[in-house]
Amino acid sequence: MANSTIKYLGHAGFQITTKNEKVIIIDPWLTGNPSAACQVEEIVKADMVLVTHDHFDHIADVGPIVKATGATLVGMPEVVGKLKEDTGIPDSQIVFGMGMNIGGTAHIDGVAITMTQAYHSCEKGNPAGYIIKLEDGFTVYHAGDTGVFYSMKILGELYNIDLALLPIGGVFTMDPIQAAMAAKLLQVKKVIPMHYKTFPLLEQDALPFTEIMKKEVPEAEVLVLDPGNEYVLGASCK
Repeated sequence: MANSTIKYLGHAGFQITTKNEKVIIIDPWLTGNPSAACQVEEIVKADMVLVTHDHFDHIADVGPIVKATGATLVGMPEVVGKLKEDTGIPDSQIVFGMGMNIGGTAHIDGVAITMTQAYHSCEKGNPAGYIIKLEDGFTVYHAGDTGVFYSMKILGELYNIDLALLPIGGVFTMDPIQAAMAAKLLQVKKVIPMHYKTFPLLEQDALPFTEIMKKEVPEAEVLVLDPGNEYVLGASCK
């Protein structure tokens, strides 16, 4: 049985492949994304597709991936409703048949997915993040698009997060200083920065974040992945 891995698809998109070979896609925006690691047609397997909110740079390729792979779509009711209307995703491929909301947990193929709050904007519903507990207990937090908020400390205490995927780009989300504070509140072991460099307005380099983390949160390891790069997830100590 292979180790679990996480691949950076670019911007806020990730692909997690678990030890049991379950594939989780988060916020896929590949078509028209200058930082995309692959084309949407190259994603031929997915068991779950998670959507944090309905901005184009997070949902653009959800419909094609869900329909092509038979994956279960996880998102807020209003967001999955919009995707259902726009792309024809059937209820049978939507978690709980209608979506879920902040605080809810879905258990799919041995993976526990908990929706958390995020502070951002959207057209439908509310923005969200996800706590993803893999079959072996390794726990990943995808913050979604968000500013820093103090109850991240509670999330860290509740879920003992091994790896956090945190936006650092500024303008639309946390900047490097705020993201480092988020990592501190979460008491996380490892961090992968995301949502930067894609647009000229955003932070163009992860180095400022890495330097702040070395000074302010030295106990956490920063993993800077280029789009297409993959990291092997270690077993949790829980």
